[in-house]
Amino acid sequence: MSIFHNYVLIAGLIAWAIAQTIKLPLEYLQTHRWNWALLVQAGGMPSSHAALLVGITHAIGLSVGFNSPLFALAFAMCMIVIYDATGIRRQAGIHAERINTMINDLAAGQPVKQEQLAEVLGHTPLEALGGILLGLIVAQFTWMIWVK
Repeated sequence: MSIFHNYVLIAGLIAWAIAQTIKLPLEYLQTHRWNWALLVQAGGMPSSHAALLVGITHAIGLSVGFNSPLFALAFAMCMIVIYDATGIRRQAGIHAERINTMINDLAAGQPVKQEQLAEVLGHTPLEALGGILLGLIVAQFTWMIWVK
């Protein structure tokens, strides 16, 4: 079996790629600047982590059944990734934002060069929901195209 026949993987990768690509125009609408680094960075709307895992999980359910142990494992992994993205990684981003603010406040008036910490490490619940919905939709359409 070729990797191109693994529609479960294809569904997840398509959902991930779409999520990463969508970040560009959404960021442009907010900042009026193109930020091409968003294609490979974590964080932002929609969550590519959620889209990837939900796409794979849904495709597994469609492929082997939603009552299978494999789907249960995929679902559990999906929940862990989404919890991590919205909880732990989001808090790390908030901490980085506050530390950067403190550095800027301390350095006011002095030409101190401090490397800024990454502030967008995690996702808001809305960003994770965007990735979840994208993963479900892409997996469903991929299944309809490749399997049916």
